[in-house]
Amino acid sequence: MLQQASVAKKGTEMAACRAALLAIAAGVFLAHPAFAGDALKHRVDAWRGAHETQILSAFDRLLRFPSVAADPKGTAAAGAYLKRQLEDRGFSAELLSVPDAPPVVFGSLMTPGAKRTVVFYAHYDGQPVTPSQWATPPFDPAMRSAPLGSGEHVVDWKSAKPPYDPEWRLYARSAGDDKISQAAFLAAFDALKAIGRKPSVNIKVVWEGEEEAGSTHLKQILQANAGKLSSDLWLIGDGPVHQSRRPLLYFGARGTIGLDATIYGPIKALHDGHYGNWVPNPAAMAAELVSQLRAEDGRVLIPGFMDDVRPASKAERDAIAALPPVEDGLKQEFQIARSEADESVADAIMRPALNVRGIRAGKVGDEAANAIPVDAEVSIDFRLVPNQKPGEIRAQLEAFLRSKGWYVVTAVPDKATRLAHPKIVKIDWEDGYPAFRSDMSSAPARAAIAAANSAADQPVAVVPSLGGSVPLYVFDDVFHAPLVGLPVANHDDNQHAANENIRLQNVWDGIDAYAAMVAELDW
Repeated sequence: MLQQASVAKKGTEMAACRAALLAIAAGVFLAHPAFAGDALKHRVDAWRGAHETQILSAFDRLLRFPSVAADPKGTAAAGAYLKRQLEDRGFSAELLSVPDAPPVVFGSLMTPGAKRTVVFYAHYDGQPVTPSQWATPPFDPAMRSAPLGSGEHVVDWKSAKPPYDPEWRLYARSAGDDKISQAAFLAAFDALKAIGRKPSVNIKVVWEGEEEAGSTHLKQILQANAGKLSSDLWLIGDGPVHQSRRPLLYFGARGTIGLDATIYGPIKALHDGHYGNWVPNPAAMAAELVSQLRAEDGRVLIPGFMDDVRPASKAERDAIAALPPVEDGLKQEFQIARSEADESVADAIMRPALNVRGIRAGKVGDEAANAIPVDAEVSIDFRLVPNQKPGEIRAQLEAFLRSKGWYVVTAVPDKATRLAHPKIVKIDWEDGYPAFRSDMSSAPARAAIAAANSAADQPVAVVPSLGGSVPLYVFDDVFHAPLVGLPVANHDDNQHAANENIRLQNVWDGIDAYAAMVAELDW
C-alpha cells in the first residue's frame, strides 16, 4: 500500500499541485478558490459521521444481490431494489428494458429553478465469480481490518461502535466495481436532504445491469428512451481513483476488442521423445504467434495499428504532467522490478495496448507429460484509443497473421485443411467498442472539476482517459452530451478479480463527491 505523506509534506504538495493545475493551458482547470465548498463538505461529513452504521447496512444489503450475468434473477432483484430506493427518496423511477436484457434503473427528480440537467450513470452488475477463489463468499459481505494478506482480521462491524476505521475494507463482488457508486449517491442525497440543501441541477439516474457483459443492449435502451434521458452532462460513476489515493476525474476511456486463438498441432498427443523436433509443437507455435504480435516493451507489431491513433492535445498532455508520480510505489506494491516501457502509468494508458490474457497448452507440474500437445489456446484483448475502430483492428490482425504464414479459420479444421496448411489458427472474436475522449476544457468539464475540488481534502487528479474500458461511445453516439468520469473506488480494489473490496475512506469520499455534484454543479 502506498504510504501517506506527512502533514507538512502534504501541505507543500497540495500547494504545488494546485498551482500546476491552475496553470494548465486551454482552460482545463477552473481558477477558483481551493476547496470553496468546504462548508458543504463539513456538513455532509458531520451527517455521515452520525449515520455510518445505516450507510454500511444499506450498502451491505445491495451487495448481497448476486447481480451477475449468469444470474438473471439476481440482477432483476437488484434492479427492482434500486428502483425502490429512488422512489423512497422522491424520485420518479422506472425500469427500462428490452427482451433478454437486465433492466436499466431510471430515476428523475426535477429541481425548481435549475437550469441544467445531469445524468448520473453507474452499473449494478458485477463480474462472474468463482467462489472457491474467494476468502469469504462473494455475496456475503465481510469487513476486514486491512487488505487481505497483510495480517488483517475479520471485523464484526455491526457490533462495533462508530466511527469506523477508514482503513477497514468491505469485501464482496461489485463492492468497488461498482455498487459503491449507487451507495454513495443514495447516501449523499440523504445527507443533502437532512441538512436542507437542495440540488443545483435536475437529476436523472441511469443504473445499468449489463455493463460487465458488454452492454449489449444499452444503446437500444438509450435510443428507445432518448427523450426522457436528454441532459446537459453525463457523470460516469465507474472506475478507481488515482493510485496516489487522490480523488480523480477522467474524460475518456479506452475501447476494447478481444479474441481467443486456437493453434493446432497433431490430431492426438504424441511422445516427445519419438516425435520431438519433427512434429510441430502448438505450444511453441503459440509463443511464436504472441512474439509476432507484441514486442518486449509492449509495442504492437501489427502494421498500420497506430496509423489512426489520435494524438493527445496540449491540454491532455499538461493534465498528465500535473499528476503526482506513483510508479515507484506501484512497483513496491506489485513487487515488480521494471515497467514494460520507460514512461508513467498515465502516459502508458494513452497508448493502445495488446494484452495476453492467458495461454493454455498441455499440462504442467505434477500433471506434465512428455508429450506434444494437440493444440494451444491464446486469449488476447486490445485496449483501443481514439480514433481506432474495432473492425479495422480485426482486419489488420488477420491480414498480418496471413502475411506470417498462418492460415486463419473460424471453425475447427477438418483433415483436408490440416493436411493443406502447416500453421492453422482459429480465431473467435468478441464484440468490441471504440474509445472515447471528451473535451476537458468545456464549461461542464470545468464545473465538474470545481465541484470535485470542493469535496476533496487534496487537489483532484484529472486525467484524459481511464485505463480500462467503459462504453462511453454509446452515450456520445446517442446524446452528444459532455461526459465526465466520476470514480470513487480505491485503486487496489481487486476489480474484476477474486476478493474485490472497497476501502471505507473511499465510501466516505464518494459520498462527499456525489453530494458536491448534486448540490454545487453550476455553469
